[in-house]
Amino acid sequence: MAKIVVAGSILLDKINQISSYPNAGELTQIHSIELACGGCVPNVAIDLKTIMPQTQVYALGKVGDDQEKDFIFNAFKNKGVDFTGVVVDQAEKTSFTEVMSVKGGQRTFFTYAGASAKFGYEDIDFDNLSADMFHLGYFLLLDKVDNGDGEKILKKVKQLGIKTSIDLVSENSDRYAKVLPCLKYTDNLIINEVEAGRLVGIEPTNQNLQTIASSLKQMGVSERVIIHQPENSVCLSNDGFTILPSYQLPDGFIKGTTGAGDAFCAGALLGISQGLSDIEVLKLANISAINALSTQDAVSGLKPIDKMVEVCKNLTRKELTI
Repeated sequence: MAKIVVAGSILLDKINQISSYPNAGELTQIHSIELACGGCVPNVAIDLKTIMPQTQVYALGKVGDDQEKDFIFNAFKNKGVDFTGVVVDQAEKTSFTEVMSVKGGQRTFFTYAGASAKFGYEDIDFDNLSADMFHLGYFLLLDKVDNGDGEKILKKVKQLGIKTSIDLVSENSDRYAKVLPCLKYTDNLIINEVEAGRLVGIEPTNQNLQTIASSLKQMGVSERVIIHQPENSVCLSNDGFTILPSYQLPDGFIKGTTGAGDAFCAGALLGISQGLSDIEVLKLANISAINALSTQDAVSGLKPIDKMVEVCKNLTRKELTI
């Protein structure tokens, strides 16, 4: 039975349904409010337990002592995620995002960095850390992790003999250089094409994905570089370069894209932990992401593996574009 630690960003999404965006100085009415867990740790951890309930999943991060924390802890408890390693900061609020969502249209996000920004090396009980895999995310959204603690955490975890993996958030900035020192302590890098391209300074076209993956491997990633995008997902490992075209989805299938990247990551982590081949890792990650697209929130579309396969059994894959 695999033991997987998911560490990093923990936040609460407050999804506000509105009819339209107001102009400056104007008012618009909020018609409904929905609360949902967000961030790498809740999304990936809950997905892992949903896809393969027998997996032992441990959450690490930092929250405030407030109602947002209670909501997140209840979600962990209901899914069987061990959250005893989550630190409660009495001086800070739990990170949250206010989502302004026009039905059938655009979403705008206002994020409060909160307690997650303060999560770092000193918040982890390394003496009692026991796992097969340790996943750390989201880089570029965790101040202490981005400014040196991420490298220290990954180095220490590697010294304990635990496999490491990381992911990022997509950001239009020059801060990707902060992630590069961490790659030499990263066994598995799981990111999208935009993040991959910005890490190495290469335009993330389909034709460039293998070059990008090779560059990231040369920068220190020891086992796999996995890159996902709408058309394909790819994996570069010591076994070679593997490509998997995405499914062609029928009109109306996609209800929302929130959490699809986290679902892909969860599927990939499970595949790697089970010792699957690169193509099977990509297949499990792909069907996880597809099921996530079938609902508006980040986690409710996920199901046990056999049921997710059933959802995808009549779908056909797109033509290979690489």
